[in-house]
Amino acid sequence: MYKRVGSTARQVPVTDPSSPQTPQTLPPGPALDLNGYTALPPGKVATIVTFLEMHARPAPLPERGGEPLRLRRVSAPRARWYRALFRAIGEDWLWFSRQSLSDAALETIITDPAVEIYVLERGDETDLGLLELDFRQAPDVELAFFGVVPALVGAGAGRFMINRANELVWARAVTRFFVHTCSNDHPAALGFYRKAGFKPVAQMVEVVDDPRLSGVLPREAAPHIPIIQP
Repeated sequence: MYKRVGSTARQVPVTDPSSPQTPQTLPPGPALDLNGYTALPPGKVATIVTFLEMHARPAPLPERGGEPLRLRRVSAPRARWYRALFRAIGEDWLWFSRQSLSDAALETIITDPAVEIYVLERGDETDLGLLELDFRQAPDVELAFFGVVPALVGAGAGRFMINRANELVWARAVTRFFVHTCSNDHPAALGFYRKAGFKPVAQMVEVVDDPRLSGVLPREAAPHIPIIQP
C-alpha cells in the first residue's frame, strides 16, 4: 500500500530504494523544463518522489481496537519468500527494484544484521504486510519498505504498523528517521506519512525504464500507470 514503498536509497532520487545510483553517478540526460512540459521517450515512466523525515518520536496514530494484529521479525529471510511478499504488496504500485536484483544481491541486503524485516500477522494469517527498517546508516534510519496486502488497505493495519515502527526506531539512539514515496504509489501514501509524523523536505523527478516492458513486472502491474510502447 505505502512505500518508501513502496520504495536503500540514501536520499537519492530513485523510486525504489535498492538503486545503487547517487546524484553523483546518475548519467546525464535531457534537461527538465522547470516551467513546462518535458517529453519522455516511449518506454519510460516518470514520477515525482517526495522525501520525508522526522527527528523525534511523534504521537502515535489512533488505532482500531479488536484486531489481533501483530508484527513478527523474520530473522533469516530468503529471497524467494521476500519476492513473493514484495510482489503481493507492491505490484499494484510498480515496486520493482528488489525484483530486478539477483537472489544473491537481494539476500545480501535483507540478511544484513542492520536491516530488520517484519511481517504483519492477524490471528492465523501471516505475510499480510511488510515493514523493513534499515539501520545501516545509524543514527539515521530509513523506513525502506512499508505496505500491506490489498485486502488490508484502508483497514487500519497501516496505522498499527507505523506506530510499531516508531516504537522500534525511537527506542534506540536515532537522530533521523526518513522515508520517501512517489506519485506512482497509493494516493493516500503521502498524507499517511505526514499524519504519522514525517515532514516533507524535498522533491525530485525520477525517470526509469518501464519494468513491465523488460519483464521485471507483468504487463498488468500498476494499471493506473499507462505503458507507452516504444
